[in-house]
Amino acid sequence: MATYTGNVSPGGTPDTRELQHLIITKVAVDPQMSNNCYVLRCRATDEQVLIDAADDAPTLLRVLGDGRTSRIITTHQHWDHHRALKDVVGATGAVTVAGEPDADAITEQTDVPVDDRVVDGDTIELGDVRLQVIHLVGHTPGSIALLYDDPDGTPHLWTGDSLFPGGVGNTFGDADAFRSLLHDVRTKIFDRLPDETWFYPGHGNDSTLGEQRPHLEEWAARGW
Repeated sequence: MATYTGNVSPGGTPDTRELQHLIITKVAVDPQMSNNCYVLRCRATDEQVLIDAADDAPTLLRVLGDGRTSRIITTHQHWDHHRALKDVVGATGAVTVAGEPDADAITEQTDVPVDDRVVDGDTIELGDVRLQVIHLVGHTPGSIALLYDDPDGTPHLWTGDSLFPGGVGNTFGDADAFRSLLHDVRTKIFDRLPDETWFYPGHGNDSTLGEQRPHLEEWAARGW
């Protein structure tokens, strides 16, 4: 099997990473926004979750295939991360999940109720796999990251638009929001997790915390 790189592009081939207990598939949608969507499948039960039904429901449904999709998790309320939510929920019957402070906005924009409003520290079950919710305030009030602390390997973290290679997410000129986001990313991610933690952002390529950690002070000085 080819080595996973996480380098995907809209219209291109998804990339798949196989861990001992979890299979991760990354696919990009929408040539303009190039959103990343992630399908996580428990090896023991074949249960699946989708992180961000961002766009292009037919592509997402092809990646999901015939497996049981139990949940669709939306990382935050911005429009480009949930444009296919209604169609994918309609096709799969999956439970919808989002951070509590963003849930109403997601429903207003998609006409899809959020069934499970999660908060910091909550656990999302995926067969034999557990994902921990990390609430990161700043890009939006209810942005969440999802941590899989692999018992037989390194941690894996899905960060939505709160952390990218090169900096935290956009806070649109709001200095308080930037300070909040940087604080949460520092204390809940970098201070807690090891350098080998691999993270998967909402757009673009993946990285590790070790590659980004030396730049935290640069990010703080730069602001947004």
